[in-house]
Amino acid sequence: IEGKAAVLWTLGDLSAPGRSDTPARCHAMISSSKLKSVDFYRKIPRDLTEASLSGAGLSIFAALAMVFLFGMELSSYLAVNTTTSVIVDRSSDGEFLRIDFNLSFPALSCEFASVDVSDVLGTNRLNITKTVRKFSIDRNLVPTGSEFHAGPIPTVNKHGDDVEEYHGDGSVALSSRNFDSYSHLYPVLVVNFYAPWCYWSNRLKPSWEKAAQIIRERYDPEMDGRILLGKVDCTEEVELCKRHHIQGYPSIRIFHKGSDMKENQGHHDHDSYYGERDTESLVAAMETYVANIPKEAHVLALEDKSNRTVDPAKRPAPMTGGCRIEGFVRVKKVPGSVVISARSGSHSFDPSQINVSHYVTTFSFGKRLSSKMFNELKRLFPYVGGHHDRLAGQSYIVKHGDVNANVTIEHYLQIVKTELVTLRYAKELKVLEEYEYTAHSSLVHSFYVPVVKFHFEPSPMQVGI
Repeated sequence: IEGKAAVLWTLGDLSAPGRSDTPARCHAMISSSKLKSVDFYRKIPRDLTEASLSGAGLSIFAALAMVFLFGMELSSYLAVNTTTSVIVDRSSDGEFLRIDFNLSFPALSCEFASVDVSDVLGTNRLNITKTVRKFSIDRNLVPTGSEFHAGPIPTVNKHGDDVEEYHGDGSVALSSRNFDSYSHLYPVLVVNFYAPWCYWSNRLKPSWEKAAQIIRERYDPEMDGRILLGKVDCTEEVELCKRHHIQGYPSIRIFHKGSDMKENQGHHDHDSYYGERDTESLVAAMETYVANIPKEAHVLALEDKSNRTVDPAKRPAPMTGGCRIEGFVRVKKVPGSVVISARSGSHSFDPSQINVSHYVTTFSFGKRLSSKMFNELKRLFPYVGGHHDRLAGQSYIVKHGDVNANVTIEHYLQIVKTELVTLRYAKELKVLEEYEYTAHSSLVHSFYVPVVKFHFEPSPMQVGI
C-alpha cells in the first residue's frame, strides 16, 4: 500500500502543471526500476542482520570445517604417494653385477686365502687378486700390520728332484723344546713344516734333505754358523705349527735372527719360500740368504732389510693366523657362487685344521652409495635400503674341535633389483638403483677342505617404486 501510494504521489507530482520534463523523468524512473530488479546484492532488512546464538554456533562450525578441509588438502599435497610395479629387469649396468665385500676370518691365513668366482655358464675364476686386498688380523679381528701381499702364490714347477734319491737326514729335526734355541743361535734358520701324509711333502723330502746336506758341508754349523736347515713334523708338533700359522704343507719358513723384537711391534719377522723345490734351486736360494751375513759364526744379523737381494720366490710370512679380505668382483647376472677358501697348487691342507669362521662387515650388490647419501635417502624413503646389505654385522663362528671339524659355511642369497623413480615437471627422474636380497645360511659337514660359499641368484624381474 505504501509503495503504491509513493508511486501515485510521484506520478501526481510529475503530472503537475508547468513541468515540461514529465515524460523524460517517468521514462528514467521506469528504467531504474528495471535495473534494480536484476541486483544480485540486494540489501537485507535490518531486522534480519541481528546476531543470535544459533548463528554464532553455525559460524564457528563452518570455520572449523574450513580449517579442517584446508589441512587435509595440504597434507595430501605434501604426502609422498608411491606405486609399485614389477617389470622385466632393464638395468642400465648391463649384464654384469658388482659384488662388494668385507669379510674377516680370525682363523684363516692370508697366505692361502683365495677368492674364487663361478657361475652356471661355466665361468670359473680362481684366486682373484686384482680387485681384492688382504690384511693380517688376530683372533680378535684387530689388524696386525700393513696390507698382505696381493699377488698370487708363484707356480711351482719343480716339486722335487726328477730322481728321488734319499741321502739321509741332512736337516735338523726341530720341536717345541729346541725351536727357540736354534732360531736364536743361527742368523738364518730355514724350516720345512711338513706332514707325513702330504703328497707334496713327500715329493720335497729327498731334495730338501740333499740340499740341507750340501749347505751343511758349505756352511758348517759349528765353524761357520750362518745358516741351518731344519724340519718340523706338524702331525707331532701341532702347537708349534699353530704358533707359526702353518695351514698348508709343506711350508718353508725363513727365520732371521735379531729381527724378532726390532720391528712390527714385537712380531716375529720371517719369510715364506715359494720357489722351486728341486735341490739345485733350494741350494741357490740358501746361498742368497747368507750372502750379506758376515762369515764369523754366531754374529747377529741386524743389517737393514733394504740391502737384501729382492727374491720373487720369498715373501713375508703372515704374522697372525687371521685375515681380513675386502674388495669387489664383477659377475654375470646368472646364478653363481663366490667361494673363499684355502687354495694352493703346490700345498696340501688338513681339513680338520682349517676353520672358516667369519664376520661379515659388508656384502652388497650393485653400485656403492656414500653413507651420507644413503642416510639421506633412507630419511626420505624409510622403506628403501632395508635389505641392501642383509648380512652386514652377522658373525658365523665355529668353535674348532673334533665335533666341529670340516665345517663348510654356505649362504644362499636371492637378489632383486629395486628402482626408485620420482616425477618432476611431469617427467620421470631416476633417484636410486639398488639390489636387495634375502639370505639363508647353513653349516655343512664335509670330508673336503672347508670353504665359505655365497650362492647368489639374481631375479630376472625388477621392482619399480
